[in-house]
Formats: sequence, structure tokens, C-alpha cells
Amino acid sequence: MHDRTGEDLFSAVVTDITWERIIVTFHCDVEKNSAGNLKDMEFFLVPGFYRPNARFDLKVTDDKHFELILNVTNPGYKYCLPTGKYMVYACLGTDVFAILKTTPELAVQLRDKSRFFIHNGEMKGYAVNFSLRECDEGLYPMMHVMDASSSGLLVFNTLSWAKRGKAGKFFGKVGEKLGKIGRKLAGKFKKLGQHLVGAHYAGKARRHMKHRKGVKNILFMSEQNTALGANLLAVYERMTELGLDREFKIETSFRAIVSNPDDYGLISWEKTLRKMARADIIFVDDHVPMLDWMKLNSKVVLVQLWHAGAGYKSVGYSRWGHLGAPMPICCHRQYTYGITPSSNIAFFFSEQFGINEGQILSTGMPRMDKYLNPEYMEGKKAELYGKYPILKDKKVILFAPTYRGGNKAEAYYPYELIDFDELYEFCADEYVVAFKMHPWVSTSVPIPENYKDRFIDLGEYPNINDLYYLTDIYISDYSSGIFEYSMMKRPALFFAFDELQYSYTRGFHREYRPATPGKICATFDELMEALRNKDYEFEKMDAYLKYHFDHIDTHACDRVIDYIVRGNIPEENLKEIKRVKDLVSKLRKLDFSEMNPLDGNGLPKVEAK
Repeated sequence: MHDRTGEDLFSAVVTDITWERIIVTFHCDVEKNSAGNLKDMEFFLVPGFYRPNARFDLKVTDDKHFELILNVTNPGYKYCLPTGKYMVYACLGTDVFAILKTTPELAVQLRDKSRFFIHNGEMKGYAVNFSLRECDEGLYPMMHVMDASSSGLLVFNTLSWAKRGKAGKFFGKVGEKLGKIGRKLAGKFKKLGQHLVGAHYAGKARRHMKHRKGVKNILFMSEQNTALGANLLAVYERMTELGLDREFKIETSFRAIVSNPDDYGLISWEKTLRKMARADIIFVDDHVPMLDWMKLNSKVVLVQLWHAGAGYKSVGYSRWGHLGAPMPICCHRQYTYGITPSSNIAFFFSEQFGINEGQILSTGMPRMDKYLNPEYMEGKKAELYGKYPILKDKKVILFAPTYRGGNKAEAYYPYELIDFDELYEFCADEYVVAFKMHPWVSTSVPIPENYKDRFIDLGEYPNINDLYYLTDIYISDYSSGIFEYSMMKRPALFFAFDELQYSYTRGFHREYRPATPGKICATFDELMEALRNKDYEFEKMDAYLKYHFDHIDTHACDRVIDYIVRGNIPEENLKEIKRVKDLVSKLRKLDFSEMNPLDGNGLPKVEAK
């Protein structure tokens, strides 16, 4: 890259730095531009060794204002932005025209724009700090990136060994040393075990590749469940229905190893690794912990058939900085493809998985094929009316919020917020309320005995989607259930009593209010008022459907099979994958060393006279 900063053809200042989850945006004003078209310019993050590690996405507002946007967990190569001290260089072609400066007003706020994202069980973090470059007359902002481990500082309480005399101090130090040695040994053995497992898989995979006979092996795999379910089941059944089990070798592997690790010994691991080593395509439906540390063969196509269509709750890398955030390198990074119901929301999934948007295929959700099948729908309605006669000949209000609490063991719902008396009175002879709490909420709904003619707890019913067929009004909060229910084109209300707290603790992967297709109620009184007045804000539902669905049909499974099993990836996805690949390749080749003010001996450069 050629240094043309001395010609003073272009200058711009950063006026603000904002964050949206893991995406940082530099808001910039153009001070001078004689270099060329602003839309043709490129802006690179360049560290001290003058090899760029990222190029910003450029959004030009007008010829005086633009934004520089970057996902710090994935600048295109599916890894976090590496540790380093970065500056922003403005380029056109092979020429560097400026180093971005900042305004005096922003300069004093730079530290406040920093972020620290916890991960690894809250014991490590990823820091992004902003400051000014020292020893400069200009106000040049610097972006410092660092992956941080826990400090290891000891914290003593009033009963610590340190306060129990000489003997206490001696044994305290011995215990501390033994604890450190034990932790180190445990870590060493764990890593050794992981290396052995990875080597075992790699050896089997190589032998399989050598003896391949042209028949593709397809593995449907879950480390979270003991049986086929949701999208995995839908695609598996469709392949069998089409007779593809005669064309391909199809295997399954299902273990609930996350919740019940002690149930699986060496024989189980051996069988699982053997199936993975034989596979050309692996379909998964959730996080696979072993792939956090075990690298798949590069020829294997790994496909995430994530069950959630378009909820609000942050998952994966979208929830970095919150409890339960993934490691910088984990299973998600290995996905070859993911799926989405709409190209409009492909970036939700790519952001969550830490991969690129071109890898997300707009197929629709496979499990929705059966859901939208008219014959299945009518049969299920008849079955439900027969099983639950209370629902027949009444308008059904389905109360189905998500859980509160940090995990499955802590999951609960604050039933005390529900005024059962008022709700029962509202129902009269017209409505029935069916409660369907999240599966993690183990406490049953406290329905008074004398209210069971209008209230029913359907917590034990396995598939909430079936209940949508009978639902006239859906009450939820932040659950992804709205995705399936919206296809019924009926009203919904959202009882979001803890919206602010939820957004800060669990986190949303998009703005909650603009994305919600119905009236949001902050209190139960507001909810009841909306029910009485039929104030659903139903007009929002149509916009929600148009935005979230490219296809509303029963062919999602066929698209998954065509795109992935048959290899007919849509052209627009192939182009986007190639674009990002070319960008990463370009980053590896660019050299900004001409910008270094020092020569090879570490002395200031002197221009030749």
C-alpha cells in the first residue's frame, strides 16, 4: 500500500462509537475529499505490524457522513479479531489517503466506549478498549483488543488460613500449592484426552476417505437428545419417504451427553466417533460440545438445523458478555451451513453461530412442513378436542411465556403476577385459558380447583405447535413460539413485565419492541385491559409475516435436501461465500509497512533529497 497521507486529499473524523451486541460502529464525518468516490473507499483496521486484520463494512449516508461497521467476533474469517493495537486507515485502491482521527469531544469519552465480553464460564473475557495514540499532535483513536484470562487473585474471608496463626498459614500455603498442582494436572489430562479423541477420529476419517466407494454417508446427530426430533426428524423422514435411504447411507447418533454425561462410556464414544468419521454430511440440531475442541475433517459438511425460527432471546455469540456465552472458538465456528426461514434474518443466525451470512441458506424450517399440512392440522385438532373437551366450542387463550432463571435447574415463572380471579371473571362463558409453560418450568400452574372449568394446564402436552391450531389469542413474552403461531394469522399479546431487566441479563439479538407483532403490556392490568378492549395491535402481524418468511409452504425439507444433500447451493449464497473468501485472501496480502515512520533499524525515516 502506498502512503499518500501527506498529500492531504482526504480527511475524516470519528464523531461517535456505538455498540449493538458484538457489532461496533464508527460514526464518521468527512472533512475533505479530493481522493475519489467515497463509496469506493475501503477502511482497514491495521495493527502495529502493518498487516490488516479486518476491513469495515461501509455504509455511506451522504458525501459528508458514513459509518464503519464491524463484528468483532467474526471479521470474515470466523475467528475473533486478534489481539492487537489497531488504527483505522482510509484507502482507495492501493493508496492510503488518511488515518482516521477523532473529535476532541469523543476523545475524552473513548474509554467509556470500551467493552468487555465475558465467556468460558465467566472465567475469561474479550476486551475491546479505545484510547488515543500517544506522542501525536493529532487525535488518532486506537482500538486495543485482548483476550483476558481470570486474574488468579486470592480473596480471603474472615475464616481464611492466613488468620489462623503460623500453622494455619503453613497448611494454607501447602493446600494452595496442592490445589494449583491438581488443577494443572487435571487440565493436562483433559487436554491429553481431547487430543487422543481427536487423533482417533482423524485416523478413522482418513481411512474412510481412502476406501470411499462413491456412496455418501449422512449422519443425523445430537448430543443433547436421545431421539430424533424437530428439524432433524423432519428431514430424516422426508429423505426416507423419497427413498433416499437407498441412494445414501444414512446413520443416526443420539446421546444426552450434556445433561447425563455419566451414562456414556468408552463404547459409546467409540461408536459415535466411528459414525462421525464415516460421515460426508452431518446434520445437527444444537450445540455439540466435543466439536468445541475436536476439528472435523475439512471435507465434511456440517449443517446446523437450529430449531428456533426467529425469537428474541440472544444465543451463541449474540449473547457475548452475558452468562452462558460461548468460547471464542467453539462448535459453531465449524458449521458449513445453517438454515433460516427468511433471507431478511439470515444475519441473526450467522451472528449467533460466528459464521458468515452466505453460509445461511433460506430454506424455511423443516419441522414446519408437517405443521402447515392441512390433513395433519385437521387430524390434530380433532385429537386435541377429544383429549381436552374443555377447549371445544370456546375461544382459546393460550398463555405460553418463556422461563425465568439462569438455566434448567433454576427455571421458574412468577405465577404471583397473574391475577387468576380477574382472568377467570373475564373468561365468563366465552373463553378458556390454556397454560403451556416452558418445559424447563417444573412447577405446575397453581390453578384453583373451582377455576378448572375455565383454566387448564397443558404443561405435559409435548408439542406446543399443535395447540396453535386451536388458539384464538396467544399471550407470550420473549418466546420464539411467536414464529410458528404467526402463521395462524391470529392476534397475540405480549406480557413483558421485565423487559428492561431481561434485555440486560439475558439479552435480545434485535430490538424487542419494533420486532414484536402485537401489543406489549408491562403489567397484568394492562394485559387485561387489552383483552377486554380487543386491543391487539393486530396490524403488526402482517408485516411480521412478510419479513420473517420467504416461503410459507410444505417444502422446507425438500429445499434442505436439494441444497445440501444434492449440492445445489443457491447462486446468491455461493457468490456471497466467494466474496468473503476473496476479502480474507486480500487481507492476508495487504502490506501497510510503508506507513511505518521508522526504518528497518528502528530510526526515523529520512526522505531522500
